[in-house]
Amino acid sequence: MIKYYQLLLLVISVFSITSCNKKVNKISITNPIVEGSFADPSIVKHQGKFYVYATKDPWGGEDLAVMESSDFKNWEQKTINWPTKEMCTSSTSNGSMVWAPSVIQAKNGKFYMYVSVGSEVWAGVSEHPLGPWKNAKSDNTPLIKGDMFPEYHMIDAEAFIDDDGQAYLYWGSGLNWVNGHCFVVKLAEDMISFDEKTIKDVTPPNYFEAPVMVKKNNKYYLMYSDGKCTNETYKVRYAVGDTPYGPWVEGKQSPVLTTTNDETTFGPGHHTVFSEGGQMYILYHRIKDHTNLGHDDLLRELAIDSLNFNLEGGIKKVRPSGVVITLE
Repeated sequence: MIKYYQLLLLVISVFSITSCNKKVNKISITNPIVEGSFADPSIVKHQGKFYVYATKDPWGGEDLAVMESSDFKNWEQKTINWPTKEMCTSSTSNGSMVWAPSVIQAKNGKFYMYVSVGSEVWAGVSEHPLGPWKNAKSDNTPLIKGDMFPEYHMIDAEAFIDDDGQAYLYWGSGLNWVNGHCFVVKLAEDMISFDEKTIKDVTPPNYFEAPVMVKKNNKYYLMYSDGKCTNETYKVRYAVGDTPYGPWVEGKQSPVLTTTNDETTFGPGHHTVFSEGGQMYILYHRIKDHTNLGHDDLLRELAIDSLNFNLEGGIKKVRPSGVVITLE
């Protein structure tokens, strides 16, 4: 009996020493997370490295901004081969540049990108976050043509994979800063095929653009941006539903991210959500140099804050301040 307890104490001691010596990698992040003018961020993590994709300001470029980091503090600028304005142009495109990338890793392990070029949605596929990328459609056409619903803006696509493995694609905005609408469709296993007859308009209250789906405790939280991205009215809202299609009830705390009183966070929006170390985070853009802002020189920067829920299941107001990330 004594030997048993001695052995038990030894095991406990070894466990305690191991736990005490275990390195906890906590990184303090201040905003902006990286120098430069970027917007509409998307993020994936692969083999211990983070990859952020973003619009180049002002108003997009010939290609995307891509950044790589292993600690979320030191970022290295990268270049990917696709998408480009030249490679993503069709008979239904307009002159808009490369905007609003959204990247997700699918069940098959491949990475899929949904990006707005020429005011229509293009889909790319790659084995690695840095490529090489290619159009996921063999005929090199857009996934969602600019004239699919001519009265609305066919941009800002975001994929969501539910717990059962079913993938959905959300997208849509408004024209002339009004009348934003959100659409959704189920995607097939290849992450690009869908039946156009099954597209649904699921526009929640006070929606304009940039839908992001978050699921927690069997509830669906459709987050989105409202207002005008060129001024202080831009903000992040959310609505809650029981299915990926809604119906939606706007959250009591919505909007959850707005221009702050001191205007250090000005016109925040077009975000993404990710988890690391058991904590959810919101990665978004905010306007910089807003005191001299003009439409043609809109410059934005990337910021991050924690995203938290209250006991009733609502999303709490985001308090812009930067974060401490515990890296897994």
